[in-house]
Amino acid sequence: MNVSLISIGNSKGIRLPKAVLEKYNIQDTVELILEKGYLILKPKSEARKGWEKAFKKMHDNGDDKLIVPDVFGDENLEEWS
Repeated sequence: MNVSLISIGNSKGIRLPKAVLEKYNIQDTVELILEKGYLILKPKSEARKGWEKAFKKMHDNGDDKLIVPDVFGDENLEEWS
């Protein structure tokens, strides 16, 4: 796909078609990756998006129990004092 550069003050920018924005769920920010002669635009996603809701659901279902104990019986914790 060819896109034209547009002037934005002293800089240049590109316009992304609405179909591209919708297909890749691009909102306000993209990540620009410079790699081996290529410019890559990657949709920016929020880290841990949806985790709070998922953790609440786990808690409500009783699925938030420890799989591995946080303290082992044979640990010598005195060395950390």
